[in-house]
Amino acid sequence: MADDFEDDADDLPLVRPYSRTGGRTRSTLDLAIETLVSTSDLGRARSNQLDGTHQPIAELCAQSRSVAEIAALMRIPLGVARVLVSDMVGMGLVVVHQQQVETDAAGGVPLALMQRVLAGLHRL
Repeated sequence: MADDFEDDADDLPLVRPYSRTGGRTRSTLDLAIETLVSTSDLGRARSNQLDGTHQPIAELCAQSRSVAEIAALMRIPLGVARVLVSDMVGMGLVVVHQQQVETDAAGGVPLALMQRVLAGLHRL
């Protein structure tokens, strides 16, 4: 049993996720989990000069990724991913691709869209 705990300890990040954001929990942009993000020309040019927080995101987003994918692949909470992506947008390192979200007759998000997002999250 003690061995199981020690194995789990190896998987824990050395830096607490919210220390990467200076303790901030809210992003300056409204980023939905399905929002696509890609590295900008500036981000590609400066990729090797970025710090350990922004460089992995710039590398991941060389191919467009959703905010949810960024969080999952980096193993950080979604809120942290949103703050970091928002910061990078402000620095011109990534570009956010805004999508028109379809709505149903009642003005809500259609069930089919929610199912696609859920299926994508399960694939991660």
